Amino acid sequence: MSIHRLSLGGRPSRRRLRSALAAATLAVSAATAGVTAAVALPAAPAYANPHTYGQDVSGYEADHDWMNSRAQFGFIKATEGTDWVDSSFPRHWRELAKKGIVRGAYHYGHPSNDPIAEANHFLSVVNSQPSKPGDILVLDLETADGESVEQVNKWAKTWLEYVTAKTGTRPMFYSGWNFANKYGRGLGQYPLWVAHYSKAPGDITPPADWKTWAIHQYTDEPIDQNVSSLTPAQLRALGRR
Repeated sequence: MSIHRLSLGGRPSRRRLRSALAAATLAVSAATAGVTAAVALPAAPAYANPHTYGQDVSGYEADHDWMNSRAQFGFIKATEGTDWVDSSFPRHWRELAKKGIVRGAYHYGHPSNDPIAEANHFLSVVNSQPSKPGDILVLDLETADGESVEQVNKWAKTWLEYVTAKTGTRPMFYSGWNFANKYGRGLGQYPLWVAHYSKAPGDITPPADWKTWAIHQYTDEPIDQNVSSLTPAQLRALGRR
């Protein structure tokens, strides 16, 4: 998941939250747009961890091999803004269905746009694919787009409440720890997926007024890797009915 933002007229944002390197990440991403590197992907953390392991991808990992991954859950970028669609989404969605693990779809939000328009765009794309009970919906919010804390917070609440009303399922909220702590007040009823790369897997405290976290994204090397404090069955319980 990425803190950097590229123009929606070109290549959209890649989720890679690393605040200290945001400027450098933007420069590198802009210079390498259109290039997808082949990397050897890890099967699971190389050290003991009691949590459930998972991975998340976007079009930057269009050919990710889910069948040979030991991930117990997988999340995929579906949309961004009001009209952009990740072309790799259908393929990833099918592969996760074949594998049979917990799956989720995320939308990268831009608070400078209408939240209802963005929510409808996300739902139209996700609903165009076959669904199953337990599919998780996610708002990925990493940029303020120059808006105030109050406006970004209101935007997030509007998007989340609208998707909840339309689907009967509370979406998950994803962001970096610092961003969530600043802009996420009052969102504690939504399951939290938080990125914090300077902490060991699962060794984090929740930001803002969340009482707990559901997923911790602890690195983006060489792919976004996560652990969940929940079992696969508990994760599915957060998804669609």
